[in-house]
Amino acid sequence: MKYLIVSGGEIPDEFAKQVVLKGGYEVVMAADHGMEFLYRAKILPDIIVGDFDSVDEEILDYYRGQQQIDVCARPTEKDDTDTECAIREAIARGAKEITIIGGTGTRIDHMLGNIALLGIGLEEDVKIALLDLHNRIRMIDRPITLRKSEQYGKYISLIPFSDQVTGVTLTGMKYPLENYTMSGFGSLGVSNEIVEPEAQISLTGGRLLIMETRD
Repeated sequence: MKYLIVSGGEIPDEFAKQVVLKGGYEVVMAADHGMEFLYRAKILPDIIVGDFDSVDEEILDYYRGQQQIDVCARPTEKDDTDTECAIREAIARGAKEITIIGGTGTRIDHMLGNIALLGIGLEEDVKIALLDLHNRIRMIDRPITLRKSEQYGKYISLIPFSDQVTGVTLTGMKYPLENYTMSGFGSLGVSNEIVEPEAQISLTGGRLLIMETRD
């Protein structure tokens, strides 16, 4: 199943409306403060989840009063964020593909935490992507093909998310690599571009962030 999680970060309304209405999602889930965008947009989520400490009480009461909405309340003192709760709840309900909007913004700590949560998808064999107006961020531990016609932005940046990413091979890109070992504290993988109809990213070990970005 294809899930959309609306989290509590920065959400430009018109962008988010297009994502919700045109993304073909079978389930829309709001994580705490993410309810406020959906309320403004007059979109009913299927599920709301979180400790509900950052959402306006009037909005929360409105959604709790809608019988068709499944309410998953969590304790305020807990070891995970509302976004992580939402991801794990979606997977428990059968999600095979998850897109998260509202997962980036001014809170860099939350953004970095949400990027780390992409690794849950690797553990559970579920596709997870963070999406905002300028970026699509995914994490991989196996080869992937990117089609130029489907890319999210002009630039492709590759950032290692483990001590080393071995056997990195890039084809169909402006700056190719062959059997390269990427490690931290460097910017080699930033701002590549797809120059063929398809580009391939291969690796033999480690975890790699793929960021498709546009200005």
